[in-house]
Amino acid sequence: MLTYQDTSPPPLVSVVIPCYNHGNYVRKAIESVIKQTYSRTEIIVVDDGSTDDTKDTVERYAGVRYIYQENQGLSAARNTGAKYSTGNYIMFLDSDDWLYPKGIETNVNYLIQHSEVAFVSGIYDAFYVDENTISEGKHIVDSDHYYCMLQGNYIGMIATVLFQQWVFKEFSYDTSLRNCEDYDLYLKITRKYQVYHHQNKIAAYRLHAKNMSSNIPLMLAGALHVLKRQENQLKTMSEREAYLSGIKAWKEHYCKKLYLELIRSRRTASHSELRLLFEHHPRFLSKYILNQGKATMKAMIKRFIPATTSKRLLNRMGLYKKFTPRVGQVDFGDFNRVLPFSNMFGYDRGGPIDRYYIEKFLNEEKDSIKGRMLEIGDNAYTLRFGGSKIVQSDVLHVNGSNEIATIIGDISHAPHIQDNTFDGIILTQTLHLIYDFKGALNTCHRILKPGGTLLLTVPGITPIDQGEWNSIWYWSFTDKSMKKLMQESFPNCPFEVKTFGNVLAASTFLHGMGRTEIPQEKLDFHDPQYQVIICVKVQKSTAP
Repeated sequence: MLTYQDTSPPPLVSVVIPCYNHGNYVRKAIESVIKQTYSRTEIIVVDDGSTDDTKDTVERYAGVRYIYQENQGLSAARNTGAKYSTGNYIMFLDSDDWLYPKGIETNVNYLIQHSEVAFVSGIYDAFYVDENTISEGKHIVDSDHYYCMLQGNYIGMIATVLFQQWVFKEFSYDTSLRNCEDYDLYLKITRKYQVYHHQNKIAAYRLHAKNMSSNIPLMLAGALHVLKRQENQLKTMSEREAYLSGIKAWKEHYCKKLYLELIRSRRTASHSELRLLFEHHPRFLSKYILNQGKATMKAMIKRFIPATTSKRLLNRMGLYKKFTPRVGQVDFGDFNRVLPFSNMFGYDRGGPIDRYYIEKFLNEEKDSIKGRMLEIGDNAYTLRFGGSKIVQSDVLHVNGSNEIATIIGDISHAPHIQDNTFDGIILTQTLHLIYDFKGALNTCHRILKPGGTLLLTVPGITPIDQGEWNSIWYWSFTDKSMKKLMQESFPNCPFEVKTFGNVLAASTFLHGMGRTEIPQEKLDFHDPQYQVIICVKVQKSTAP
């Protein structure tokens, strides 16, 4: 295994320490570099306009390069340090943190072993000053680093990262960002280049009241802003899923962190903190408010939240069921648009909402999926819900190029299929694409065995496909129309018609949102006035 001792001379590591009024901390940061087992380093302290004793403290250390600039922020200070560095590798150490003795040596060895990557990163200890406690910042990531970074900042601490010097000829810290600039940089790099992450401790991360990371509303806003800048760069369904998971994870992380801090400190939440919980995680808000007691809860709501908003909040918490915003006070939010979020029925956002209902229906009726079954297009549902009960699985398709089709033909006119052939037929989301849908239903009745079952789903409230099905998208249905059709096409046969959906499911489906974006309990709420899907189970009569 290659190490720095196998190279001559060993790579020079530039350690950039940005500092703003941290003269009381920067001494430990500098000394932690000086005491490294790896000695080939240069230390650059970038003073970002400090008004304390930072300069005097730094100049006590011979060989440490001191650069002063007017206050421009952390990102600009890091960029300045990278600009003036001369090393083969670059690392950034915040002035209130410190390195473990073998931190640089460990990272250098990994970067030598993986010379093709843009950076290597390790893990750290988080030192909570106020609580005097330490916790380990550890995330195991060994592949798909961009995918993992979309789900959250698995690195966590900038000092655990050792960059190739060439990285900063292509990338720099975004000085327009107020925070999360390191997360932004990681996303940009991992999207384009390979990186490597290991499980060796590199540094200690000091968390105290002066940390920007202690400002939870600011940090959450920053993390979401940075992550959402990646949305237009996503190329695959898995990246889209990771991105959505990341949005959810950041909200969960910071809202939980805020909730626990409020409970621990027993202080009253600020207006911005209440708004954060209200907008991003009402469950934690409800837990916090209920924890305060009834009298405190009412006073808090009246003090911090306008009347309409407070009722809206209580409604989201489940404590005010009859809230309806007044005319002109509806909060449209992200729905204030005339175009949907997606035209792909939710396939690109976690899966279609109508498919959730279809699969729920088929799962409820899986006992009828048995024997010899016919399905249109493919047999995925037959195999999934029928399993070992299937004796023979047939697939009907109008196109002979379909390799899994066992029967070629149009179900609205299929005289070549013998009468009384199938124990069951699965016909999902197909009838609306058949102009002669009555002919299709008559065929289903004819080719079912006596006692056989048709499991049918049709669209009610739905967007219309813009792709291959657009030219043959003829119909939408209701439960009433399906009952009439069953009476006509399956005379004297027992049938059940049920609907799925509600106003939320319908509106989100029309906007192209995915099933994973809507809580299951809200998808399961049934309002027959908003029929997203109509499902039918009909059994062919055994009477001659």
